[in-house]
Amino acid sequence: MLDVNVIRQDPEMVRKMLRNRNYTDEKLNMFMNADAEWRMLTEKGNALRKQRNDVSQMISKLKGDEKTKKIEEMRLVGDDIKNIDVRLAELDAIRDECVLNIPNIPHHTVPVGKDSGDNITVSEHGKRRKFPFRPKEHFEIAEQLDIIDFERGVKIAGSGFYVLKGDGARLERALINYMLDMHQDQGYREVFTPAVINRSAVIGTGQYPNLKDDMYWLERDDMWLNPTAEVPVTNLHQDEIFDKDDLPISYTAYLPSFRREAGKHSDTRGIVRVHEFNKVEMVKFVHPDGSFDVLEKLRNDAEDVIRGLELPYRVLLLCTGDMSFAASKCYDLELYAPGRDGWLEASSCSCFTDFQARRARIKFRPEPHLKSEFVHTLNGSGLALPRTMVAILENYQNEDGTVDIPKVLRPYMRNQKVMG
Repeated sequence: MLDVNVIRQDPEMVRKMLRNRNYTDEKLNMFMNADAEWRMLTEKGNALRKQRNDVSQMISKLKGDEKTKKIEEMRLVGDDIKNIDVRLAELDAIRDECVLNIPNIPHHTVPVGKDSGDNITVSEHGKRRKFPFRPKEHFEIAEQLDIIDFERGVKIAGSGFYVLKGDGARLERALINYMLDMHQDQGYREVFTPAVINRSAVIGTGQYPNLKDDMYWLERDDMWLNPTAEVPVTNLHQDEIFDKDDLPISYTAYLPSFRREAGKHSDTRGIVRVHEFNKVEMVKFVHPDGSFDVLEKLRNDAEDVIRGLELPYRVLLLCTGDMSFAASKCYDLELYAPGRDGWLEASSCSCFTDFQARRARIKFRPEPHLKSEFVHTLNGSGLALPRTMVAILENYQNEDGTVDIPKVLRPYMRNQKVMG
């Protein structure tokens, strides 16, 4: 969340930011009104407490009616203080709710734009394969090879779920191991966290309340299914203070992810948009100085995964209107899928500045004698598995219906070269 002092000092800057990010200023206005009353009542309450303390010291020296009168006056002052405290608690709740719903401030290099049409293509890599035949879409290939079962996925879980079989399941496992091994070589420490998380965790990384309707909520226990490994991994250090020398900290994690995607998966055949999917994540905790330089390194680490798979891809710099709630700057990595002749987002790499750290209360101490400060957090997908599989099936397909296995994955599949 934003520092409340930033909102107080320059509300018009925040108002412009909200407009650029397609948000209304309703929560900002509510915050400013509640905060003004809160500060006024806090000052009044402090003055009444001082008055009560001063008079209390005098009362012991008074006698008779004068003493009785002062005691009654201080009882009324005490009632005023109690009423002020009740209202302050209400105002605190209003301010907190408002701040939790105000997005992060974009970095100055982020282009202002309304939606994905205003994103900037930073670069494009790899050669698009020229096919001597009409390339099929991934669901055609998968059904022919009998490696994805859509009907049985619907049978056991409903629309938007699927089952991987045979080489499909093995390819998924190979991709996960390949990515985790690569990230370990890049300096990330592997962790395996719970896939069920509490309310504090989803608040900490900004999914709640902004994305609460897109997450699966376990009402009985007030728990949530993991929407992305960024959430449990970032919250590993909730309420902790690092020493300066502890930073940077880099983690990688594989977890299943769950998203409701209400009304969206039905528009797309296959596994491009589904409710449950596997993903390998990278998460970093860094010193505030140079965090956007770290973002460039993080992005390169994700690109290394794609380069190893020898897939054509492009890098997009997201505009203000298309960026996630918590991000200050974000790159999307999109894979080219020749069967559908389109681009598929497989990774988002973001710098959140201290936005998540404030919500999760993650700090570091610059020096032993200095006050602690908030760290900066970053995360990137390395990569999301369904769309990576789509790109592999469509780019590596052969006219006879078989699919070549990327060279880097063959050691994870007992040196198998072809599916089919």
